[in-house]
Amino acid sequence: MSTPAVVISAPASGSGKTTIATGLMGALRRAGRRVAAFKVGPDFIDPGYHALATGRSGRNLDPVLVGDELVGSLYRHGSDDADIAVVEGVMGLFDGRIGPAAHIGSAAAPGCTAQVAALLGAPVILVVDARGQSHSVAALLHGFATFDPSVRLAGVILNRVGSARHDEVLRQACAQVGLAVLGSIPRADELAVPSRHLGLITAVEHGVRAGAAVEAMTSLVARHVDLDAVAAVATTRVTEAAWAPEPSAPLDAPVTVALAAGKAFSFGYAEHAELLRAAGARVVDFDPLADPLPADTAALVLPGGFAEQFGAELAANDLVRGQIAALAQRGAPIHAECAGLTYLVDDLDGQPMCGVLPGSASFSDTLTLGYRDAVAVAESPLHAPGDRVVGHEFHRTVVRFVGDRRPAWRYRGRAGQAVEDGAVQRGVHAGYLHTHPAAHPEAIGRFVAAAATSRLAE
Repeated sequence: MSTPAVVISAPASGSGKTTIATGLMGALRRAGRRVAAFKVGPDFIDPGYHALATGRSGRNLDPVLVGDELVGSLYRHGSDDADIAVVEGVMGLFDGRIGPAAHIGSAAAPGCTAQVAALLGAPVILVVDARGQSHSVAALLHGFATFDPSVRLAGVILNRVGSARHDEVLRQACAQVGLAVLGSIPRADELAVPSRHLGLITAVEHGVRAGAAVEAMTSLVARHVDLDAVAAVATTRVTEAAWAPEPSAPLDAPVTVALAAGKAFSFGYAEHAELLRAAGARVVDFDPLADPLPADTAALVLPGGFAEQFGAELAANDLVRGQIAALAQRGAPIHAECAGLTYLVDDLDGQPMCGVLPGSASFSDTLTLGYRDAVAVAESPLHAPGDRVVGHEFHRTVVRFVGDRRPAWRYRGRAGQAVEDGAVQRGVHAGYLHTHPAAHPEAIGRFVAAAATSRLAE
């Protein structure tokens, strides 16, 4: 049997599902349950708050990045020792990847919350922002309950309810369409979490205030949501065996892979470190804002994050910048995504960076966001030329390279234009594209093997 789950979704973004999903995770944990947390889609920010609420890694379920067949297995892997799982949706229930005309009008857009709920066989609890409506909620719920027969709507949590009278009318509307009200949350604007250009400020940046915000969400949900009723509707029909990183051929000795973390580099998937370890690596976290490279570093992973917010602090740690430049000079494998790419160039908004890749990065007013079908261009420690992946872009910075370069990826941008992303240079593979390592475990094995070879060649 797989761990029972509920999926928390909404008719649209801005309905309050992150507050309620995170608070529900915390309230269930406070009630003595072991809670697994998941986020639909490629989002790196919400899982940080989920981790604070549950005391365990927040994980992602994204059929666009990993394929339908891996969703159930990754769910089993991430919830194996839990009593219940809470899956936070993305955008509105049926909102997903915008693709060719063939997809338009289908009940479940690729990567949408409804698709993930159907793949898991888990019920959906719909969070409805009740501001400005009363009886009309019945029509809205009727539409969401009947639009896609593969999705089971198990109940409603009313959010931002204005008064006792408002609550009464809303409950009558829900009863009209036969949906149980599992909670009714009064307006509580004081729980707003600060945001910036890419969404919420990450939990690791928010520090103590993030913990306090999660505690406030937890208390709010504990007071106003029927936790026993939520647990009673939770179920899944996942039959796949739990995904587990397959160990590679044993190395003569473990190699140390340094994994950047902290406030500037917080965009990573939990499975990445697990796969590196399964491939024989010793994974050591370090914070480029303050730390040197770990001793005996043979390879480096620089994930995404908000490097542009910490340019002066990154520049101030000239010790680690020099160490990274030396590591790259000797050809050691370096895997950099998004913020990692901007850290490897000569400068970021005028602040000196690692100087590994000739070029400059700067903040822009344009948000680049979306899934990309990409092909690897050059031989690297991660990919062979022609390898195909589905990745995701999510940034407001631009890198301008100096001189000729071999790009890491080619793909079509949002407007259909040809894009050459990032660079491959010696052991460096760097680009804006985020990929999910569970979809390409062979790339992780190749990376660790290249680290071992590089170490022996020193």
